Amino acid sequence: MPYEKGNGKTAVIALGGNALGNTPQEQLELVQNTAKHIVDMIQDGTNVVVSHGNGPQVGMINNAFAYAAANDDKTPDMPFPEAGAMSQGYIGYQLSQAILNDLKSRDIMRSTACIVTQTVVDEDDPAFQNPTKPVGAFMDEETAKAKAEAMGITVKEDAGRGWRQVVASPIPKRIVEFDAVRDLVEDGYVVVSTGGGGVPVFETENGYVGTPAVIDKDRSSALMAAELGADMLIILTAVEKVCINFNTPEQEQISEMTVSQAREYIAQGQFAPGSMLPKVEACIEYVEKFPEGKALITSLECAAAGLRGETGTVIVAD
Repeated sequence: MPYEKGNGKTAVIALGGNALGNTPQEQLELVQNTAKHIVDMIQDGTNVVVSHGNGPQVGMINNAFAYAAANDDKTPDMPFPEAGAMSQGYIGYQLSQAILNDLKSRDIMRSTACIVTQTVVDEDDPAFQNPTKPVGAFMDEETAKAKAEAMGITVKEDAGRGWRQVVASPIPKRIVEFDAVRDLVEDGYVVVSTGGGGVPVFETENGYVGTPAVIDKDRSSALMAAELGADMLIILTAVEKVCINFNTPEQEQISEMTVSQAREYIAQGQFAPGSMLPKVEACIEYVEKFPEGKALITSLECAAAGLRGETGTVIVAD
């Protein structure tokens, strides 16, 4: 039966960039599986906004332009914000197409929309004083420093392997295209937005200006979910449930925790900084901004069941 818009809950689903593969061809195959699980939720009556990471993809684009610029004087260096926008475009195209095809195969009369998204960050964010996120191709010291002077970028030596551009990871403050996303969701569209956390921009007296940075996509997804008043933020990862005492004989799965309990586990060092910690922190940010909502951390395969309350780790307000 055709799906009627506006019936049911709204969820923001955050996909990891690594789950999308390392090449456009590999990604095209993977997103077809991803789409099936997303459409399962839509078929259950959920309005969906999909966000995604872009780490491998923006790195590929950045490296390709860097190599071309170094070997072909007809190809310019591509600024990092533009590379981020390119990654949003092609990931969004493939995700939207895969979801649309699956919707049509089930006779669900809905459509998709991909929004290339900008995210406002603060020029005074402390992250800009110490950029640490390596991006793009390796260079020798002389080339790196010359490019830094010519392009106004920051470069650092990377673990003895060469020099690379480094960028900051500032806190997202506002999603520029939020109104468009909200209106499309209200009109029944399945929206793909906030890819890679959104292209970081400063809001100046002369308008928005892109800046080289990487925003954590889970934090941007949390901001989007809170501003939408989404019933659930779903952050997808490789495991069905969050664990404490991970990889020890005392490992224990957590089905539900309050914000206070989550903060206590963080204080105990239960969550790895490079993997589970930012996901739990994003869930806390969402629930604190929108206490009526629930945050869910689970795997893609368990997402539809988690939305029904059957599995996953739920984080709720105290």
